[in-house]
Formats: sequence, C-alpha cells, structure tokens
Amino acid sequence: MARGRRFEGKVVVVTGASAGIGRAVARAFGREGSKIGLIARTADALENAASEIRAAGGEALVLPLDLADAAAVDRAADEVVSRFGALDVWVNDAMVSVFSPVAEMRADEYRRVTEVNYLGTVHGTLSALRYMRARDAGTIVQVGSALAYRSIPLQSAYCASKAAVRGFTDTLRCELIHDRSRVRLTMVQLPAVNTPQFEVVRNRLDAHARPVPPVYQPETIAEGILWAARHAPRELWIGWSTMKAIVGQRFIPGLLDRYLARMAWRAQTTDIAPKPAEDNVDAPLPGDRGSRGIFGRIARRGSVELWLRTHRGALAAAVAVAAGVALYSRRGLAR
Repeated sequence: MARGRRFEGKVVVVTGASAGIGRAVARAFGREGSKIGLIARTADALENAASEIRAAGGEALVLPLDLADAAAVDRAADEVVSRFGALDVWVNDAMVSVFSPVAEMRADEYRRVTEVNYLGTVHGTLSALRYMRARDAGTIVQVGSALAYRSIPLQSAYCASKAAVRGFTDTLRCELIHDRSRVRLTMVQLPAVNTPQFEVVRNRLDAHARPVPPVYQPETIAEGILWAARHAPRELWIGWSTMKAIVGQRFIPGLLDRYLARMAWRAQTTDIAPKPAEDNVDAPLPGDRGSRGIFGRIARRGSVELWLRTHRGALAAAVAVAAGVALYSRRGLAR
C-alpha cells in the first residue's frame, strides 16, 4: 500500500454524498483508492461525484435513495457488498434542515428532519451492523455537530435530531463493548461548515441563512472524518468553537441560553435577501452543488485544534526533542 493511502481497497459507504461534507468525504476516500458506495437522493450529483472518485483512482457505486426508507438502505448495503465483497467503513452524513422559530414550525417538518437526520443515521447504522457484526470488523462514523450538545435558536429540528444521534450512538457503543465486538463506532462533532446547505434549507427567516463563525471548509472536515475512520476515537471534536460549545454547555448552560437569546438571530443571517421558497426538505433539488457553499471568503481551510488532535505523536516527539535539547544545553552551560 502506498504511503498515506490508508484506505486503499477498503469498501466505504458515504451517505449524503451528493453535496457538502459528504461530497468532500467521498472525494477524500477516492484519493485513498477506496471502493465507495454513494448514497443520496440526487442521482445526477452522485454520478458527478462518482466520476471524481474514479478520476482520483477509486471505484464508485451510485445508489440514489432516501435515507428515511429503511428497506432501501438495506438494499443499498446488499448491493455494495455484492459489488465489492465487503463493508469496511460506513459514514452517516445525510441531513436536511429548517431555519425557523419553533412557534412557526409544523409537525410534518419535525417528522421529516427526524426521518432523514436521526432515523437515516439509525437505518445506515443497522445496515452496516448486519455485515460488520458477521465479520466482527468495520467502522461506523456518525457525523454529528456541536449542536448535538448545545442547541441554538432557529434550528430546533436539526439540533434535536443531532442530539438523538448522540443518544443512539452512546447506547450502541455500550452494547458493542458488552458484546466484546470489534466493530468500531465513532462520532465526529462539527463546527460551522461552508457547505451548500444554506442554499437549500427551508428558511422562514427574513434574510438568507448563514453558518455561525468561525466557518470551516468541508475539506478540513473530511480530513478529520478520515482520521476518525482510521483511529475510531470515542468522539472527535473539530474546531475550537466546537470545544467551547460542548464544554460551555457542561459548565455554564444558563449563561449560554441568555447569550444565544441575544446573539443567535444576527449570527445566523446575512444582509442577503432570502431566496424564493425552494428547498430540499421533502424532495431533492435538481443540479449539482458540489461540496462548498457561498461563504468561502470567511471559511478556514485548516484547524489548529484538529491538527493538534491528529498529530499527538509528532507533537509529543517534538516536545521530547525540545526538552532534550534544552537539558543538553543547560548541562553544557553548567560545565
């Protein structure tokens, strides 16, 4: 295996693979030489993603379906294994969202966001477990959010769905440990990301929705997800903002309630007028939006926190060398 291609020949499924983070993750696995099952609702965008993967040296299988359909997800898993012979990594990333005050939300919107974000993750996990438990091997990556811990105004359905994913994942992790299973489970908690979701969410705000700064490019998140797929930490928090939100919720939740009550509306809107009523909540929108959204000007390509987390060995070695040099220098001066 070539140096740096840790997933060469591995069979990977990525949900939400047509755009945003899922698209960036699929490309990253493609560069690794993986065999990738691509799941999302937009067939044309999936075909383009498959072409990118093949051009990078990987293999791709396009599987257009709705994650809310458990039977369709099962069939997709069967097709991946039939085509590629195994299932090594499953990344649950598909999502939809509604930006709206709770008082203006509808029951069917909560149901739909839950079906895609939470139950879609459950369906993907169950499909992956059917094959991974039989082999006693494999890794499931749940793509979460800092909002799984710290909810914010105007995104109640999304926040609730991510919190539900975290609860489900914690339960499953305990059960895998009890069974002494070698199937690995990890959850990646994300900061705000510059993806096309802000162009396709359902929006009842009086302005175009935006990610709350600091904002990261999806390729940075993809790097973290691949690292998590390889090392399977219990959780991987990407970005200082994610860390601050999670830790702050543990120690000063009331203060955060009042802070967000003052700041969250302005932080989630722009000066751009809202788009016409068109969204992907109930049905996919045509076209290929790629991985990045319109907020590239403020998006960060890297994360110092992520680098520190994923390079602990190199950092420890550097500290040890520096300490040795300092000690040697002190001894030399003492002579």
